[in-house]
Amino acid sequence: MTTLTEHTADVIVVGAGPAGSTTAYYLAKAGLEVLLLEKTAFPREKVCGDGLTPRATKQLLAMGVDISEEAGWLRNKGLRIIGGGMRLQLDWPDLAAYPNYGLVRKREDFDDLLAQQAVKAGARLYERCNVSAPITDARGRITGVEAKLGEEKKPVSFHAPLVVAADGNSTRLSLAMGLHRDEKRPMGVAVRTYFTSPRHEDDYLESWLELWDKRGAEDRLLPGYGWIFGMGDGTSNVGLGILNSSSAFKELDWREVLKAWCASMPEEWGYTPDNMTGPIRGAALPMAFNRKPHYTKGLLLVGDAAGMVNPFNGEGIAYAMESGQIAADVIVQAHGRGTGPQRELALQRYPRVLAETYGGYYSVGRAFVKLIGNPKVMKLATQRGLSHPMLMRFTLKLLANLTDPQGGDAMDRIINGLTKVAPRA
Repeated sequence: MTTLTEHTADVIVVGAGPAGSTTAYYLAKAGLEVLLLEKTAFPREKVCGDGLTPRATKQLLAMGVDISEEAGWLRNKGLRIIGGGMRLQLDWPDLAAYPNYGLVRKREDFDDLLAQQAVKAGARLYERCNVSAPITDARGRITGVEAKLGEEKKPVSFHAPLVVAADGNSTRLSLAMGLHRDEKRPMGVAVRTYFTSPRHEDDYLESWLELWDKRGAEDRLLPGYGWIFGMGDGTSNVGLGILNSSSAFKELDWREVLKAWCASMPEEWGYTPDNMTGPIRGAALPMAFNRKPHYTKGLLLVGDAAGMVNPFNGEGIAYAMESGQIAADVIVQAHGRGTGPQRELALQRYPRVLAETYGGYYSVGRAFVKLIGNPKVMKLATQRGLSHPMLMRFTLKLLANLTDPQGGDAMDRIINGLTKVAPRA
């Protein structure tokens, strides 16, 4: 390994959310010098449902994170779906590839835990490090970043031959390198808050499929869902996610929609303004590869910066962590080839692996988003689907992307076959 100064490294990772910290963890574990730059200080809050499916649980296990109850984690058995006057409780599937349980943890300290795993592996974490611009060479290739460090906002330059953009949906670094969002790809918005509630120890994630726009003469079913996740600490995370495939996407105040939905719930659940423990916060959900290319000129995109949110269910953490692991693997192999064409050939593999892994699934997801953008289709799916438990078990596997890639049951083979024949764009 080369001898590096304090502000130089083999790789710079911008953003210490789940994608960035996972990338930094695997890079450092492989022996590379990694700088992990985070614009805020931990612990810090992020807008999220706080519910983790078995896909994310698998990633936490792989990183050696202590996910015991004693360490503050709440396990969940599956998903409870409510809609069309029906209530259906589905356990997570038993699979060889994924555990059969999910987890709940507040993002307030979840990201800090992952960042500390990266530090334990050898990454150098800089908090309050606000990256302001890329540093590029004469060919336009990124060779580092300019930043303002600490409370005094001291100008600092960081240098590395490779940079990973893990700076979320806004991803100023990607924009500065000329990578803009594809407006044709789906986007969502999530809003959530916390309530003191007797339902805080629920061992199922709860999804409500009926969110209504009641402004007009006729109520309109919206393309999205509401959630209630017990946090195990005396509170519930209550929120909603909406897709931009509805004409109401830009028209409605989603904080008001959330308030109206909460007001319709049983009073004994405690989802009232008096029990709210914090403000309603919102965030964008960049979906289905809505920013490309995922690698160019020394810059790799991971997580929300790469538009990795699942368009079926709005899940982002699992895909952020998975893309971080994939990016790290590619970078390690490229690093072993030194400089020049061979290293570049290895780096070009990153977008191909992402396309092979998620491209077909996200293409099916984009079609799904368009379908449920039609209120009639959404209403039919809600009213008819929940009356068929077998169909809903299939739907759970599809929406949560939980199948065994080899073997599996008939449902797995159908879903895997569908995603294989779909375009990998």
